[in-house]
Amino acid sequence: MKQRYGIELSYSVAWRGRECAYENLRLGTPEQSYNLLPGYLHMLMQTNPGSVVNLEVTDGNKFQYLFIAFAASIQGFSYCRPVISIDATHLKGKYRGVLFTAVCHDANQQIFPLAIGVGDSENDAAWTWFLKRVKDVFGENPALVIVSDRHRSIRSAMEEAFPRAFHGICIYHLLNNLKTKFKSKNKELEQHYIAAAKAYNLQEFHVLFYTLCSAVPGAKEYLESVGLDRWTRSHAPCRRYNIMTTNISESFNAMLLKVRELPITAFVNEVRLLCQRWFQQRRTKANGCSSRMSTDVENKLEERRDRAQTMDVRF
Repeated sequence: MKQRYGIELSYSVAWRGRECAYENLRLGTPEQSYNLLPGYLHMLMQTNPGSVVNLEVTDGNKFQYLFIAFAASIQGFSYCRPVISIDATHLKGKYRGVLFTAVCHDANQQIFPLAIGVGDSENDAAWTWFLKRVKDVFGENPALVIVSDRHRSIRSAMEEAFPRAFHGICIYHLLNNLKTKFKSKNKELEQHYIAAAKAYNLQEFHVLFYTLCSAVPGAKEYLESVGLDRWTRSHAPCRRYNIMTTNISESFNAMLLKVRELPITAFVNEVRLLCQRWFQQRRTKANGCSSRMSTDVENKLEERRDRAQTMDVRF
């Protein structure tokens, strides 16, 4: 300030000025933002009919949990593959808290947000509350797959909230656990593990798994104790398609990195704006399609058709 404007300010004055500016930009103080939240959620329901909002408070009328699923997400899920990626990340505002997210892939291989939740921390109670709300809105069936990291609270919550759904593990989180446990930086370990996880049939899996276990003594017992069905495509009782990681939910959380510093109402509004922008852009693009298939599928079919035309057919 002194070099640019010739003004001498103490640190405390500059800090108070910064906070005042933030309050104006962020719809008030964090405390005021919590007071605004019920009214904001009411208007959200009025302007987005079909959306589901659940705000839970303590006996002392203090904020405890928040769940939001937009109408577009609820309606669109029936056109997505039944594989949901869930993740949690920390909020950066004055009162901290944890953001819970549930996302999937749409038919065009894009991130499709399903629901968000806010809780006090990543514990059994918060995860169970969030997943029960997800189940209430999106339902449960034997073909449903939910992919996550190996957080103990998620496994406990899954057993209570989604007893019939299959719980798959993110293969990259398990790979990090494997490297840590066996103190290995062996590139071949990673290559054989990823290949074994993504193998489509049992014969291919067993060859790759044997190679992996031969290179890392003890890996066989460790990976089998986790459950082969939970991290391999070949053993999974349900279709995981190409969703073997939690990358899509982590990417969605990364999109919200800067706004996670905002007070609660401003944060929810930024999430709404992001989802609304995505849905509008995709609807406009979909209306311009000439077939019932997505652009991603059309491009892949065209590429394979071009490759096939260069091949000779032998009988």
